[in-house]
Formats: sequence, structure tokens, C-alpha cells
Amino acid sequence: MLHRFYSSSMSYSYGRAYYWVVLLLVNPFLVSNLLAQELDDSNKRVDVLLRGGTIHRGDGGDPMVGDLAIRDGRILAVAPKIDEPAAVTIDCQGLVVCPGFIDLHTHSDEPIVKRDTRACINYLLQGCTTSVTGNCGSGPVDVESYLKKIDTNGAGTHVIHLLPQGSLRDQVMGKSDRDPTPEEMAKMIELTDRAMQDGAYGMSTGLIYIPGTFSKTRELIEIAKVVAKHGGIYASHIRNEGTSLIDSVQEAIQIGREAGSPVHISHFKASGTPNWGTLHLAAKVIDKARAEGARVTADQYPYTASSTSLGATLLPSWGREGGQKELEKRIDDPASRMRLRADIVKSLSSTYRIQLASCNYRRDWIGKTLDQIAAVEKKEVADIVLDIERNGGASVVNFGMNEEDVRMAMKLPWVATASDGGAKVPSSTMPHPRSFGTFPRKIGYYAIAENQISLAQAIRSASGLPAEILGLKDRGTLEVSKFADIAIFEPGSFRDRATYDQPYLTPAGIQYVLVDGKFAVYDGQATGILAGKALRKVDNRVRTSPKIKPSAAESID
Repeated sequence: MLHRFYSSSMSYSYGRAYYWVVLLLVNPFLVSNLLAQELDDSNKRVDVLLRGGTIHRGDGGDPMVGDLAIRDGRILAVAPKIDEPAAVTIDCQGLVVCPGFIDLHTHSDEPIVKRDTRACINYLLQGCTTSVTGNCGSGPVDVESYLKKIDTNGAGTHVIHLLPQGSLRDQVMGKSDRDPTPEEMAKMIELTDRAMQDGAYGMSTGLIYIPGTFSKTRELIEIAKVVAKHGGIYASHIRNEGTSLIDSVQEAIQIGREAGSPVHISHFKASGTPNWGTLHLAAKVIDKARAEGARVTADQYPYTASSTSLGATLLPSWGREGGQKELEKRIDDPASRMRLRADIVKSLSSTYRIQLASCNYRRDWIGKTLDQIAAVEKKEVADIVLDIERNGGASVVNFGMNEEDVRMAMKLPWVATASDGGAKVPSSTMPHPRSFGTFPRKIGYYAIAENQISLAQAIRSASGLPAEILGLKDRGTLEVSKFADIAIFEPGSFRDRATYDQPYLTPAGIQYVLVDGKFAVYDGQATGILAGKALRKVDNRVRTSPKIKPSAAESID
């Protein structure tokens, strides 16, 4: 059958060529007219037509009801009515058509290159079409090798990578608490320059994690200067999100100002019950810097709980220096254990509820709070923490934020939406629900149901704003000639369903998602297509997006 198909196709091609040669000899003027007609028909071809949807461009402006045409993976036209025939037509009446969401903060570095999770189904079903990796200072340092894996194997979403400063420092200096030597500093600068040339969009820091926490401000400025030279951003999990929140925000602004790079504050929040209500003070610091000309933005996930390792949550940095083996030695030493325990008790005093998300030491503790575990084991919470850390550690969900702070932050025009999650499939762990619910929660719950912000602003916070932060010129808004990364949802039912007790529940309401014009979600179901690709900043700097001639239909300016 396959042979007959190819044979008939080849015969058709040769026959067609012979036809044109004969016609050219007989009537060259007729050939010219026929070819012009074929070219005109080709220009009118539409691959996908989205008809009658409520179109949000992603810039925060008012929506319009109309049609959107796609050809060759790009937006061909946006207009009240498009009459061109299409290969696929989707009735979008009553549905919201908007840009695919760009998640500025994921930890999908490893999952995105693994067979079982590279499809990013949990993100596609939220409407996400681009994932940013390398956040919080952790991830691949060899940008070329990492992005090449994505090019080779494909991914469900596009992938943008930030150079992780913590992993960079670890590669050059290890996990030691000291300043870099001149040779080490030169090596870090060299690797940073290479990473930016290979396509990184900037650099991230995780200044509560080992070894990033040992980096002084001047060290970060010098590396950020290299990032700025290539037009990259400085994205930071700042040094402290609690009692020293203001100082930490000011440090990030200083780094950006002296390095010459835009600053982006990751998961903007005030953590710890004593600090609730202080986030508005940090917002004022950022507003002042922006008024003075600094380029400062932030992102948030719309939850009152965070999630990271138990060690980063409760252990002091001196206790984590050198890595797991050194920590175990300190726990085994009576004097060091007593000192560690005192610091843990102090950290616990500002917490409300900490729940284990994963724990290889005692899997039966997963999903339980530290208080619950301590009560069953008849031990103090600090001793439970030391037991866990002595045996490999754990990840936790920390209920440390205030709902009023969350609602205040999402109204700020420079705060984007980002999950701080990762590509996942259900397992025995109990992760934070943000990996399955961030975007429908922000848009469906807070904007549509709670009316905390307008739907247009919520969509912009997940599309046009992150594209602006990253410097993406051909994605993020629905405009002619831009790539067709598009999310389509039913506004009345678009909601998150994942909870802290059932974190793997997929959201409701998503109908279609297109990645470069290909259906990654069709009629509410993931198709399994791997249409995502590695996006390199060097490409954006040297490549101009080819313009597509709009159809006769009127397009939005």
C-alpha cells in the first residue's frame, strides 16, 4: 500500500511537471496567469480557523468577538469575520480565545527531558504553551546541551532557560561558604558568557539555597553584568522573604541597577506569620524603583502555601554548607546537633503549618503535617526534622502566606502569574497543587469568580506581561504574524480542581490549546503531540520574524 502511494504520488508529480512544460511551449501567457492564480489560492489557504470566540489579545485591552485564522503555525488574520475556507474550523462561540500562557517560573528542568513527563500535560491542560526553566539558581549550566535535548526529543510546551547561578557556583566552587578566587570568578564569568551565547534568556539566583546563599552582592553583580551584555534578565529567589524582605528586594534592585539588567523577583510574597501584611511595603519599594527608571517586575502563584525542601525551610545555611554528607556529620555531633536544633525551633516559631510532600525516609508520613507526625511519634517537632534531614531530607508544603497579601499582589500591573511547579504525572508524593492549578485558579477563580482583577488583566499577567519581561517579540499576544500559541477555554467552568489533599486533579474548562498552530489539546483532551521547542535568546536577537501577508479580512491593529 505504501509503495503504491509513493508510486502514484511520483507519477502524479511527473505528470504535472510534463503538463506545465507542454503548456509553456503552447501558450506561455496562459501559464503565467495560471501560476499567478495558484499562488493567490495558496496565499488564501487557512490551516485553522477559530470562529466567533471572545478574543483577548493578551495586552490587557478590551476583548472583541471575532475570528482568528492560522497558517503555517502563525496568526494569519484576526477580524470580526473571516470568510476564507479552512482545513479545520473550530466553533468558539461562548469561549475565550487568548494567547497561550507563559510560565515564567517552573522547575521542569529534569521532567522536560524525561519520557514520561516531557509532554507537560499538566501545564497544557492549564493553557500553558511556554515553560521557563533554570529558576531559583538550580538547573543545567550547559545550556547548549540542555536545549539540544529538547530539540531532539521534543516537548509539550516551548522551553526557555535561565542560567542557574547556584548550579554555576557549585560547578566551579562546590558548596563551600567562601568568596571565589580570581580564577574561579573568571571561570564563572566565562561560563556565563557561554550560556548566554548558547541561548539563555538571563540568569536566576536562589539565595536561600546552598551554595547560592553564600554569594555576596558584589559577586552577583559581576556575573549579572555579563548577562546584561547579552540583553538577559536577572531573576531572583531573593535572600529572604520574611523578616528581611525589604532589604532583599533592595539588594535585587541594586544588582540590576549596577549590572544594567532588568530585575525580576520570583514568587513575590511575605512569608511567615509575623510578616503578614508587609508585602505592600516591598511593593512600594519596587514602585519607587520603577518610577526612577529601573526595570523591575515580579511573579506570583495564587496560593497561601509555598513549597520547597524541608532543609531550606527550617535549617540555617551554616548547617547545610557542604551538602548532605556534611549535614549528617553535624547532626551526629552532639554540640552541632544542639545548635541546629535551637535554630530549627526558632524557624518553627514563625510557621503555621508544614506538610510533607515527599519523604523517602518515611513514606507513611507523606501528606501529614510535622505536628501530626510529632504527636504520633511522641517527639518534639525539631527532633522529627532532624531525623528526616539525617535520612535524606524531604520536600514540604509550607502554609506561610496571607490571603490578603496574595490578592493585593495580583492587582499590581507588574506582577505576572507563574506556578513555581513542574511537569508531573501522578505518583505517591503529595506535591503543591500549583503544578496543576495555577493558571485556572488565577483566571477562573480570582478574576472570573471573585472579580479581584479583570479577566483581561489576569490573561495579560499570564501572556503579554511575561512575554514583555522576557523580551519575546513573536509570542505572548494575538497579533498577525506572531506564532499561534493559543489557549481556548469556557469562562464559566475554567477552574482549578487540584487541592493540597488531591494535588493531581486536572483543571476544568480548557477546550483547546495550540502550540505553534498545532493542537496540543483538542476538545478538552491532550493529543500527546510534542510541538514545543527550545527557544533561544540569541535567535531572537539575530532573527527577524518573517511577516505573513494578511488575508483580505480586516485585522486588528
